[in-house]
Amino acid sequence: MTMAARFRFPPWATAFTAIGVAIMVGMGMWQLQRLVWKNDLIGRLHSRMAMAPLSAAEVARDPAAAEYRKVRLTGTFLHDRELHLLARSLNRNVGLHVVTPLRLESGEVVLFNRGWVPEERKASGRRLEGQVAGVVAVEGIVRLTEAEMKGWLVPENRPDKNVWLTMDLAAMRQATKLDAASTSKTDRWWVAADATPNPGGFPIGGQTRVSLPNDHLNYAITWFLLAASAICVFGFWTWRLANPGEPPPPERG
Repeated sequence: MTMAARFRFPPWATAFTAIGVAIMVGMGMWQLQRLVWKNDLIGRLHSRMAMAPLSAAEVARDPAAAEYRKVRLTGTFLHDRELHLLARSLNRNVGLHVVTPLRLESGEVVLFNRGWVPEERKASGRRLEGQVAGVVAVEGIVRLTEAEMKGWLVPENRPDKNVWLTMDLAAMRQATKLDAASTSKTDRWWVAADATPNPGGFPIGGQTRVSLPNDHLNYAITWFLLAASAICVFGFWTWRLANPGEPPPPERG
């Protein structure tokens, strides 16, 4: 029995299926390309975080090029102006991040995310040991403002209540009443503390995670399975057209 006798291929249905399968296979291949790109990006970020620390002056020259690089800073924390970055968790415990302005020896002020505290330690009076006074030397990871990255599902920041959901540097600097002269070289970047323990245990630094969503392999497999399913459905349908009323051919093997 010839192929034409066993199957019937209507031109319009064949063309529609061929186009659909080509699109699904193309989407699967694109997801594989995205997988390679994402793995490379994650690798580069980890590599940057492992490089030698920069100075504040080096970061200020090109903050974008310094993102996810370590930076070493010396200065004094302005604890009376700390900000609270809410809805942050650690080991499934809900809490917040404490962001404290750090006045450098040069006079500029950097917003420094000191790390996580539980909700019951939100008030600075409940973690006095961690309110380090005087000149300190600290290290952290350079990050950029998140103002442009805020999604429409994320609630607005409430500066009047010291409620922050995103690191909007311009708004945060205004809320802490930092003068323009002290922020001219540090208004585009902030720092997330490394994991060095603080006196009293809080805040807990080292909260920067390179955990970018990387589901491209699952997406690719899904597209390829959809393409295979479409081919199987089309094959069964065309067989039925050529063999109405007959049972499907037995499976081999």
